[in-house]
Amino acid sequence: MTESGESSSHRSRQIRPGTVHGLDAHLIETPNARAAISVFGGQVLSFRPVGTGHDVVWVSPVLADLPTPIRGGIPVCWPYFAREGQTGDVPSHGYARTARWAITGSVVAETGEVEVSLAPEGLDHLGLRLSMTVRVGATLEQGIHTHNPGATTARLTEALHNYFRVSDVADVRVEGLAGLTYADKFDGGAIHPQHGEWTLPDSPARSDRLYPGAGGTYRIIDPGFDRVIEIQGRQARTAVVWNPGAEVAQGMADVGPHWREFVCVEIANAGPDVIQIDAGATHSMWQTISVAPVS
Repeated sequence: MTESGESSSHRSRQIRPGTVHGLDAHLIETPNARAAISVFGGQVLSFRPVGTGHDVVWVSPVLADLPTPIRGGIPVCWPYFAREGQTGDVPSHGYARTARWAITGSVVAETGEVEVSLAPEGLDHLGLRLSMTVRVGATLEQGIHTHNPGATTARLTEALHNYFRVSDVADVRVEGLAGLTYADKFDGGAIHPQHGEWTLPDSPARSDRLYPGAGGTYRIIDPGFDRVIEIQGRQARTAVVWNPGAEVAQGMADVGPHWREFVCVEIANAGPDVIQIDAGATHSMWQTISVAPVS
């Protein structure tokens, strides 16, 4: 990607501060799509390719006051997933999703595609260093980068906790998981085989499944919205598919009756897929999200 000749004015037109869902955000506009990245949590709050009838990501219409983590978008779970490997009273899914994120650099290509670099503030006490790249064009490309400045090997679990907007979670399927095994959090972590492609179970209608060694490419087939959302992960060994279902959602003020409107298909390195980062090394995990009509 190369910077345009009128980079500063170009950037001011295509990258600007604003609000989305009442949240302060970095707004990005390109010829092919619009996107928004929250200042709080650094999570993508919107990605809408040109001609798309519905946003690709879902954000709860009932958000709690900050600093409660934002329900929806693409939360960054770092430097651990859930509370894996942690002891004591620590926040679920780590510290990145409640940090303030600032843009540290940006590039506008001649094609109009925009790339922004971001970093969280106030996390230096954790030892590891986190940064993120988001590229907005016809697709959304997102990478999180963990640098280990220490003198010893570090362990890491992580996820990009994608909330995808769907017409009805009961009517969609997720391809790319058939034949794998998963740990079922709703069944005490018991291991089960995935028979066929993922669909929301009938009884109870909920899912919290972690698929180790999943491979990284998944497709959400949504006939109701006539679209296919494809997620291509790189350096992401694990998949997670989550929807709380009606009963659990009743106890979640920021989900409630809206549980049918999304499915979380996450790229991750979690469960047995722990990442080891050598001293002085950097690990990056990437995803590319694209949208196409149902063929």
